[in-house]
Amino acid sequence: KTKEKLLPSLKLLEKQLAKKSKEFKSIVKVGRTHLQDATPLTLGQEFSGYHAQLKKCIFRKAPLDFSYEFASKPYCQRRETPTPARRKLKPSMTDIDQLAHQILQQDRRALARGITLVESQRSDHREQSIALIQTLQKHPKRALRIGLSGTQGVGKSTFIEAFGSLLTARGLKVAVLAVDPSSLRSGGSILGDKTRMDRLSRDPMAFIRPSPSQSHLGGVTRRSRDAVALCEAAGFDVVFIETVGVGQSETIVSEMSDIFLLLLAPAGGDELQGVKRGIMEMADIILVNKADGELSTAANRTCADYSSALRLLRKRPQDPSNFPMAMTVSALTLLGLELAWQAVLELTDWRKANGHFAGRRAQQARFWFEEDVKQGALDVLNRQEIKNEIDRLGLQVEAGELSPARAAEQILKHLSRRE
Repeated sequence: KTKEKLLPSLKLLEKQLAKKSKEFKSIVKVGRTHLQDATPLTLGQEFSGYHAQLKKCIFRKAPLDFSYEFASKPYCQRRETPTPARRKLKPSMTDIDQLAHQILQQDRRALARGITLVESQRSDHREQSIALIQTLQKHPKRALRIGLSGTQGVGKSTFIEAFGSLLTARGLKVAVLAVDPSSLRSGGSILGDKTRMDRLSRDPMAFIRPSPSQSHLGGVTRRSRDAVALCEAAGFDVVFIETVGVGQSETIVSEMSDIFLLLLAPAGGDELQGVKRGIMEMADIILVNKADGELSTAANRTCADYSSALRLLRKRPQDPSNFPMAMTVSALTLLGLELAWQAVLELTDWRKANGHFAGRRAQQARFWFEEDVKQGALDVLNRQEIKNEIDRLGLQVEAGELSPARAAEQILKHLSRRE
């Protein structure tokens, strides 16, 4: 109580002393050391003494005296030897089991820690994240995974907030994994998607986790699929995976979702644009957003163009006769959101009834197994020995002494000999 009472005044006195005394740093350093060495029983007494000495130094211009006696009697009893710093132990398997138990109990903080763990690039954290995923797989829970992609500024975050609020109002628990682009220069990310979804972020039935892309291509992070598995284990009914603003060839999100929604803006191109291969042929439902106000006519025209273009694409075995489809929505006026959810449920039920739902998830598991193998092979290039060899051959390529193809061939031969 003494500490809480005197701390604001203590900081104010230190600021005043900093302006008056040139020896401020050394004085405060000694005083702070005494406070750290005090036992819990004498901490309040230490604060009182330090506070009194600062006032003497400022108002009476007397030097600070941190002796063991004040007013001819003992000031406090200090420890003879300082307590060694507490060693931070590496999390054990028991901690992983406890974290898994907390996630299964739908603890949001534990879920956030688990996602941080699986997104970490440290090798020891990777081992722990694999153990965590393996533990959670013993308690299988399935959520509906919905991937959402689109270009920059199409309204992905606004749509998810409106669509997610519609689902939470029906009693469904919604998780949103939003991927934010990382800077190629600094490596940092703004992570502003949660700020955009202000209403949904305050909904107790929703969980929003923004993550940096870390320069990973495809619109998602390398460990987005593991984060989806954690959200499923935490009991969420629907998991949205929102990608960064993507182009036509970035389709990786379709390999971790059950339903892939593609969000488009009005007047985004003619029907020839819809015939182009890439992300268009991976989408299950195309949503033309911002179908309100002056853009309503343009949105309807764009929807008609894409509807006719979808008929020219090759038929997929996992789709019923009326899918994939295009429809107009408005995240601002909530136009078409109910119809979009009904379309998602219709497609999901049809795929489950015809065996495509489970088969697609099995294919996705195989895909991510192969991706992990490829990424592990690429990680070998980050070893110092290989980096040195690449730097040596790179200088020869820059000087024109060696062609890029020949230099790459030598690196690959070096790797094969090393193995």
